[in-house]
Parts: sequence; structure tokens; C-alpha cells
Amino acid sequence: MRRRALLQLVVLGALPAVMARAQEPARPWRIGFFYGGSRQSARDTGRQPAFLQGLLLLGYSATTDFVLLERYAVDSAQVLPLAQALLNDRPDIIVVSGGVSLQALQKLGVILPVVVAVATDPVRQGLAESPMRPAKNFTGFTSVPSDIYPKHLQLLKVALPEISRLAVLSNPRNRDHPALERTVVEVAYNIGVRAQPVRVSGATELDAAFADIAQQKPQALLILGDSFFVQHFREIARRCLAQRMPSSYAGREYPELGGWLSYGPNFREYYRGAARLVDKILKGTKPGDLPFEQPALLEIVINRRTADAIGVPISEQLALRADKIIE
Repeated sequence: MRRRALLQLVVLGALPAVMARAQEPARPWRIGFFYGGSRQSARDTGRQPAFLQGLLLLGYSATTDFVLLERYAVDSAQVLPLAQALLNDRPDIIVVSGGVSLQALQKLGVILPVVVAVATDPVRQGLAESPMRPAKNFTGFTSVPSDIYPKHLQLLKVALPEISRLAVLSNPRNRDHPALERTVVEVAYNIGVRAQPVRVSGATELDAAFADIAQQKPQALLILGDSFFVQHFREIARRCLAQRMPSSYAGREYPELGGWLSYGPNFREYYRGAARLVDKILKGTKPGDLPFEQPALLEIVINRRTADAIGVPISEQLALRADKIIE
């Protein structure tokens, strides 16, 4: 009788994949972790540890419940081969940092569940039919609200009332940056600031980029969100310190690693939250039924030691706005 019922389910196509797995001998879940940057940067920023911590807090054991299949794409030439290698390892689910790593998975036509730790615009990126109901195999977190950079410019004006020249560090390989550049240039112009993009997409280009910045003599540097810049936070902060130039980014890891200021979400919370989404999917929820989540809190973080070193005192007005000042 049971055999006849099982055959009926198979014929009707009603036997879910999770039941198929249930018939297999027990094995750990295979969780892909695909990060656009080095292993060291994933740990320096606390993003990879936050994801693992999230799994452990949910009761998963790293020795018996899951295997983490880690891939780290340090440069653009590695991304597509690493994405293919990860898919060849047959993960049950993938957590991807976003950016070019996500684009590589899309190019390869990934059909298994994917949790995107940092998506810019899930609808425009082809990840969702709508943020609240993706209806596809992707879910995750949107990186920052669309108006964060105008607000960031307003904050820079508070911190540096006399600012009139701003350099904007962008990556020409990031498909979101052209639009962001235009927004920053326009909003900066409206508050009396001339914003000049400086484009860099590889470590070998940093020398020329910062030589260009030194020649322009801007009063501050705004760094657009990009996994390449995250990978080189320490180096970028060091070069800004050498030029005694205030610099800012939309994530607190930057001042934690020596930068001057940040305004934006805590990306570690995204990676901790990614573990929660992975748990729901592994327990049977379809990723397309899980809305893309937006940051609940945007925070201002300032590194006082860097501020002192570049000779930019933290004004009382800025200090009152700050959520954290790193001493």
C-alpha cells in the first residue's frame, strides 16, 4: 500500500525535494559561502564570523550539521571560475556577498536557493519580482536605502562646513556606480560642492588613483559601496591618512579598520541575518516567499584617532549625531 501511494506521488510530481533528501543517509548540509574579496577581508570586517555565529546561535553544529564551502574571489578574473567550482561542489544553498560574485552566479544560471547578503536593488538586478515577494530562488538584504548618499553628503557638510571639493572613489566594473556617481555629483552641486569621480577597479590602480586625488586636492573622499573597496579598507585608510584627508564609507567596518567616518548599516548584522534566512530555507521555506529585508538602523561611526591624525576635530554637532566614536 505504501509503495502504491509513493508511486502516485512521484507520478503527480508532488514529492518535494526535501523528502527525496530525507530518504538519503543523514549528511551535513552543504552551505556555499561565496565572498567578493579575500578570506582575510571577510574576517577583518567580521562578516564571515558573523554568519558562522548566526548559524551556531540557531543550534547548528559546525562538526555535524553543515559543511561550509568557502570561495573567495580576490580579483575579477577569478569570479566566474570560482562560481562554477562552487556549483560543481553541489551545495544545498549559497550565501553570496553580492556585486560581481552575485553576477557570476546569475550568469551561470544558478537555480538552487541563494541568500544575497548585500543586494543593491533586487528588482533591477533581476533577483525579485518585488522586494516583498521575490517569487524566485533569491532572497536576502538590500544594502542601503536609495537616498543614503544625499544624506551622506549632508553629513559631510556638517562635519566639514567649508568643504567645496570632494573626490568620489568608484569602481567602473560595478554596474551600480554610474548612476550613483551622477546622484552624488548632482546633490553635491546643489550644496555648493564640486564632486569629482576617481575610478579604480584593481589594486594595481590604487597608486594612480591616489596620485590623481593628491593632484585634485579635494577636502574629503567619499567611497562608494563595493566589495573591492571593502577588501582594501586598510590600504585606502592608510593612503587617506598619508594625505591628511577625511574619508567616509557606508559601513562601520571602515572606521574600525582605520578610516575616518562611516554612515550606513552594520553589514555584520546582514551576515548574521543571512544565517536566519538559510535556516528557514533549509527547513522548507521557499526563498521566493522570503522578502528582501532593508536595514533597520543607519549609524554614524567616527574614528577619533584618525580624526586627530588628519587634523579634523570632531565638532560638538557631529559628536551629538554619532552613534559610536572609536577612541
